[in-house]
Amino acid sequence: MIQPLEFPICILAFAILLGSCNKSHVKTSRSEGIASGYYNEQYRPQFHFSPEAHWMNDPNGLVYFDGEYHLFYQYYPDSSVWGPMHWGHAVSPDLIHWKHLPVALYPDSLGYIFSGSAVIDLTNAAGFGSDEKPPMVAIFTYHNPILEKSGSNVFQNQGIAFSLDKGRTWTKYSGNPVLKNPGIRDFRDPKMFWHAQTKKWEIIMAVNDRVHIYSSSNMKEWNLESEFGMGIGAHGGVWECPDLFPLKVEGTDIIKWVMLVSINPGEPNSGSATQYFTGEFDGHKFIPDNSNIRWIDWGRDDYAGVTWSNIPGRDGRRLFIGWMSNWEYATVVPTTVWRNAATIPRELSLIAENGNYILISKPVRELTKLRSESDTVSIKSQSFTGEKEISTGEISLMQSELLFDFKFLDTRVDSLGIILENGLKERFITGYSAAQKQFYIDRRVSGNSGFSKNFATISKAPYFAGTDLKLHMFVDASSVELFVDDGRLVMTSLVFPTEKFTRLILFSKNGNVILNKAEFHGIERIWP
Repeated sequence: MIQPLEFPICILAFAILLGSCNKSHVKTSRSEGIASGYYNEQYRPQFHFSPEAHWMNDPNGLVYFDGEYHLFYQYYPDSSVWGPMHWGHAVSPDLIHWKHLPVALYPDSLGYIFSGSAVIDLTNAAGFGSDEKPPMVAIFTYHNPILEKSGSNVFQNQGIAFSLDKGRTWTKYSGNPVLKNPGIRDFRDPKMFWHAQTKKWEIIMAVNDRVHIYSSSNMKEWNLESEFGMGIGAHGGVWECPDLFPLKVEGTDIIKWVMLVSINPGEPNSGSATQYFTGEFDGHKFIPDNSNIRWIDWGRDDYAGVTWSNIPGRDGRRLFIGWMSNWEYATVVPTTVWRNAATIPRELSLIAENGNYILISKPVRELTKLRSESDTVSIKSQSFTGEKEISTGEISLMQSELLFDFKFLDTRVDSLGIILENGLKERFITGYSAAQKQFYIDRRVSGNSGFSKNFATISKAPYFAGTDLKLHMFVDASSVELFVDDGRLVMTSLVFPTEKFTRLILFSKNGNVILNKAEFHGIERIWP
């Protein structure tokens, strides 16, 4: 993750040399007595993860253990703007309902705690636990702002910590850092994983505008295996928060490796985004299938996403979550007690198509638990042209799941789409242009946008739709996540309407479109 702001050296020194943000300094929204109620502030997500209070960015340390999904995340517990980074912590039994836990990792004399990952050391390779009590081990970037301020290039190094009580308390390794900076300014975000064929732990980490891959037998001593990225992929900014994992291609016995790499700036619609590559990996070197630039999410607001480790074999899914914001405006979005949230969790899969391997993202099935049985509306087949308002009954659009199945019968149709509108005529528009073969999200007149000149924009994504088109949307207080044709295309977008959207309008231009069916669900909030 990139440090977006520069703090006075006295604050930096205080944070590092005097213990950095004592536990007694941490406040929550409960203790601050929010007048509007717990998790009920304007724009507060109701079924996405967000911290009780203060600043959040990259998800870190995603690991499953003993019935719990762990979500660690970049966190500053003393302000709703970026500051000395800690690891916040929450756990969930189902990826949906989250319990907040105390801060897991605090800055120390080696620096702030930047992004990293966590695993379960089942063979006790690092020697922190035992075969009977395997430790949870985290690897993370130490970011030393005093060295950075002095002009040094070696201010980012990798450290490890372990927990023997399911991540509730942590002990940092006395020999930190375990991977020292060789003299490279951007040297961070290690994602650790076990490679069964070589029987070694591996990390992939961001190094300037590429990644390095290291291996280790004990998590304490690391050897450089290879690097990847020179002249391949998007290079509009530094590379960050990589991930590397195998996926079976659906309907085949083929196993491909998928590499995720976030980049900031350099996103096709401006700002932050995450690209992906498919290829082969032998524990030493990643060989890409091609050099095409591909994005896991074409919206403006899905960044730094990584996947969970240690998912049981009986489940077998590759589960992903991202930071739902963009560094172009993340520090100034119009929230109060807290700032920023995570995307909904997603299942990743691979399909083969025209000689390419395409990464698919679908909402995790657990989200169906949140559908309100009393708030469900089904819409029968009908045709429309121009604008047509559709009733959603008693469902609140600002806390909803919307599914549409369209069919193009009129070849003259230029575009179709969905409008969310409020009484002030503010509009959030999702559309598909058949003429330009692209999806777009238009939030130019969607409400509150004066906080940044970069917010009120149109985002575009290339896509060729056939005669049938399926759209799946999740709307939650200040965000819309769009999944097209079962996750072949994804666009995530923040939105801050002055008033809540209350009208759902379909539109088509230059011809009739058939709405085969639609289904709308009210979504229960996940907070007590």
